Amino acid sequence: MALVTGESLKSELEMFDVPCQDDSVLDKLVEQCICNRIQADEMVLEWVAYSTTKNGLKLTLDALEQFEHEVLNKRNKSKQILRKEETHNRTRDIHSLQDLIKAEEEEENLLDAYSTPAKGSQKRALTTPENPHSKRSAALLASPGLLLSPASFSPSATPSQKYSQRGGKGEVVVTFGAVQGTRWAGRKAPGAGVQLELLEGPEDSLRCSYKYMFQRLRDVRNVLTEKIEELGDGLRSHFTIEEFSPVSLPAQDSITVLGQVCCDSNGKLNAHSVLLEAGPEQGGQQVPVDLSELKEYSLFPGQVVVMEGMNTTGRKLMASKLYEGVPLPFYTSEVKTEMEEEPMNVLVACGPYTPSDSLTFDPLLDLINVIVRDRPDVCLLLGPFVDSKHEQIEKAQVTETFEAIFSRCIESIVDGTKSVGCRLVFVPSQRDIHHHFIYPQPPFTLPNLSKDQAQRVTLVPDPCTLLIDGVTFGLTSTDILFHMGAEEISCGTGSDRFSRILKHMLTQRSYYPLYPPAEEVNMDYEKFQSFGQMPLTPDVLIIPSELRYFVKDVVGCVCVNPGRLTKGQVGGTYGRLLIQRSAASDDGRRGSPCLAAQVVKI
Repeated sequence: MALVTGESLKSELEMFDVPCQDDSVLDKLVEQCICNRIQADEMVLEWVAYSTTKNGLKLTLDALEQFEHEVLNKRNKSKQILRKEETHNRTRDIHSLQDLIKAEEEEENLLDAYSTPAKGSQKRALTTPENPHSKRSAALLASPGLLLSPASFSPSATPSQKYSQRGGKGEVVVTFGAVQGTRWAGRKAPGAGVQLELLEGPEDSLRCSYKYMFQRLRDVRNVLTEKIEELGDGLRSHFTIEEFSPVSLPAQDSITVLGQVCCDSNGKLNAHSVLLEAGPEQGGQQVPVDLSELKEYSLFPGQVVVMEGMNTTGRKLMASKLYEGVPLPFYTSEVKTEMEEEPMNVLVACGPYTPSDSLTFDPLLDLINVIVRDRPDVCLLLGPFVDSKHEQIEKAQVTETFEAIFSRCIESIVDGTKSVGCRLVFVPSQRDIHHHFIYPQPPFTLPNLSKDQAQRVTLVPDPCTLLIDGVTFGLTSTDILFHMGAEEISCGTGSDRFSRILKHMLTQRSYYPLYPPAEEVNMDYEKFQSFGQMPLTPDVLIIPSELRYFVKDVVGCVCVNPGRLTKGQVGGTYGRLLIQRSAASDDGRRGSPCLAAQVVKI
């Protein structure tokens, strides 16, 4: 489907002498074209036919609403019937394709009879009774519609049957907080006056060359050492500790040591394999830790901790007390601001935006319809947009470049929400097959955006910290919950695992505190030192994961896992938040935002 623009619609309308000077009407037409998958010329023909039956109805927003209800909705129902018929026809096409492949293989087998035994044995190995078809024919049969573009928004691409038949659409599965007169809609002028700022350094610095696989071990060690020293200074001042002792120095009295938790082997951490590795100031050595005297603990590889205990031989530390990290302060504004009249509505969604059995972006189109309906002020959209784990991408069953699929996806989001006027924030993912897969990840580049589109779009790295109208948001598309959940060990803590992991992130002041990282995370430690740390404790932490969706308050930070927009072949969930800044006090400190959040099925 070609890209529909206001200019193309205007030229088509002029051909039929239909006046249209209102940009909002053109925006509504563009939105209807994208949501209903109609080309510009076809949409204008539908409107001309409809307006003629209504005695020359003028083109207005109210008339378009009526037109959508009476014409476009009925048109979509008829398309669904046609799709079922196409599925039946496609089944017949599969049988004809099977006949062609069978005839071709019979011809090959006939030629094999005249070939040498070696060649014949090789050919027969591919056509055993258990597997009568060759690998090439099996690949063809697996996707009979390869000649079609599966990345297209056209109805000709095979839609996912399980997704279209999903239940519970719009069902609220998680609710957090309460706002008086809760109304999940944006302000009267959405997007207007929303102040959005990236709190990290200039994002251009993330576009320079990376040293992944060319990093020196000394540089990696320096980054880890600085992390131990920085967090150690915070722990020393918070708990009024005089000094830290070397971890391997024998002592008959109780000592206090600082170090990083690690495992004594390449396996998973357990209570009997914990080592504490000190920084250079404390000797830089490792010592095994006995946790048997600790009533409660929660540890993971890479965690910086302070322990109290006995080390009489210098070979093992009997830990008796564990000091956890301290989170950073929240954001405080130097400018005194008044309380907003209306709360800010923020929508959060995380890819994949297609079902696993089809590259049609039906879930994304449904999300655009939600944005048009609810009219949020800000949309935070996290990757993957072109998922490297998608079945058809893994099998190379696409006929367009990954960049073209991504551009079409983004253009549809930007144009489909033009009438809403909301701010769009795009966060990359390491599963985006067309983008850099180093962590931290640089932002997307969209050189084809027009000036009007670029004003609404903000491209940010993964991870990042955003300041939106005085409220700080921490964003990451990397599944740190899943990675840390597989490595963390605990005893007697009493809290759920999600809360413990989230607290670790906030107290370790990092978007990815796990070391060594998961195998799929390609870490650049010099960039991670500058762009992977939390500059402050965010008011809201967006942390999507394959694990179950939730909304939790952890040490004053509202942590949201909106889930993924699709889960396999069926629909997933998205999140929405209502945020209202409280009035600043006389000393300029801003109170915590009054916040409500929901997770909703798409």
